[in-house]
Amino acid sequence: MIDRVSVLCGVGGYVPSSVVTNADLAGRFDTSDEWIRSRTGIRQRHVVRTGESTGDLAVQAGAAALKNAGVDSVDLVVLATTTPDHPCPATAPAVARGLGLDHVAAFDLGAVCTGFVYGLAAVAGFIAAGLAERVLLIGADTFSTILDPADRGAAAVFGDGAGAVVLRRGDAGELGALLAFDLGSDGDFVDLITVRAGGSKHPLTAGQVPDDHWFSMQGKAVYRHAVRRMAASAQDVLRQVGWRAQDVDWFVGHQANQRILHAVGDQVGIAPERVFVNIDQVGNTVAASIPLALTDATGVLRPGDKVLLTAFGGGITWGSAALIWPALPD
Repeated sequence: MIDRVSVLCGVGGYVPSSVVTNADLAGRFDTSDEWIRSRTGIRQRHVVRTGESTGDLAVQAGAAALKNAGVDSVDLVVLATTTPDHPCPATAPAVARGLGLDHVAAFDLGAVCTGFVYGLAAVAGFIAAGLAERVLLIGADTFSTILDPADRGAAAVFGDGAGAVVLRRGDAGELGALLAFDLGSDGDFVDLITVRAGGSKHPLTAGQVPDDHWFSMQGKAVYRHAVRRMAASAQDVLRQVGWRAQDVDWFVGHQANQRILHAVGDQVGIAPERVFVNIDQVGNTVAASIPLALTDATGVLRPGDKVLLTAFGGGITWGSAALIWPALPD
């Protein structure tokens, strides 16, 4: 643990107004509400309308977090996303402009579902190095725009949304302090979660729309790796801060699948009633997942609560963080 740390001082979230229920999906696919809920825990998800982008959602979530923190300026904007508005340029500068944060540093960060936790660690480095006093970190994704319309499983799992936090420079003893991180990756499993086409390895050519430009995921293998990597990462962070599993007041994991969340909690030793779940309402919102969950959890989290975060995503990547929950405005 370090003496000068990042302190969480504001949260905010935003989901599109368009809702797709399990019943809606049952009208499109050979599926049912019971089939989806029993396998994922999801009841509904939000999706963007035509013309609504990741950047649009990020601006809304960022504005909510700034308001919650009671500030109107930051030194840096970081956007964790896998679905930027354009391949080039990065989306973060336009988001900063949309928030009225003119001329601040801004960049995108890509680690798929682990992006927000990677972002927390990156921001902690900026703050510790004295490069920023206050930072807006946003996780936002619109996976509905990259899903194969015929893919029943992906349509059931993924939703669109954005979540954001404001972090400031502070002390390890303060409420809101981020105390420890664990990050990792394993490129041997790069093909488990992927969009193959559109990058420099498989570039698009004029007039070509290849079959592999849709998102794809090897679900069973992802489940196994997610549980194992998230649990090990979470346990590493607990060792760093000297917490026992029973000391954790709330486990807020990446909302990929309700069964994954509870399997990780079980391996770490965290009781189901201390595992926060909002996937039933929003689905898997990728980089937005944890900050949206933190925003939704503000009604149950109490100042001083010990909170454990962990995520798993494409790459493959994983990461965890420990923090003490701050006192935030209602």
